[in-house]
Amino acid sequence: MGTINDALQRALEAQFTQKPPVSTKKRVEFLMGKLKKTKAVAELLGVSQRSVERYLKGERLNPPKDIAERLEREVRARFQPLVRKRAARRAASTTGITIETRAAFGYTAPIGTTDEARVRRITQHLPPAYAARLFDAHQTGAGEDQLTAIIAEGLQELYFKDDGRRAQQLQVRLTDIDYLDADL
Repeated sequence: MGTINDALQRALEAQFTQKPPVSTKKRVEFLMGKLKKTKAVAELLGVSQRSVERYLKGERLNPPKDIAERLEREVRARFQPLVRKRAARRAASTTGITIETRAAFGYTAPIGTTDEARVRRITQHLPPAYAARLFDAHQTGAGEDQLTAIIAEGLQELYFKDDGRRAQQLQVRLTDIDYLDADL
């Protein structure tokens, strides 16, 4: 995925009410409960059907690193979907989302002001309308450019324009994201 998609995913995972399965056997059992067939789990993980059977029996405890990472990622992606939906709906309707980032911000502003991009570290709470747009775009598989534009617009209006109290003609471009984190 990308920086923003990963941050949104982490924010939703932080809402889990239980810990996801940790052991290889429990993770494979969890995926079996979701996908129902060893062949489907094997295709998802990129291993043989026999390997899945060995993981289920506990004959093989430690898969190779890339398979272990894939297994963890797939379990987390399917773990507590209702909790994720509820958290996203709450953020989109009442609580909003807090974005913390260090990135280069460029500007389009009136003549006489600088438009050079500068690296800034910003933590800003965005209202539910922006959270709704972010999660809708995230759900539909939007690219990083679209998610970046939504965040840039939110930061432009709330941080740089101070919610409409200054810099009315300022247009902000968000580029070169060093890191980005989201919190619900």
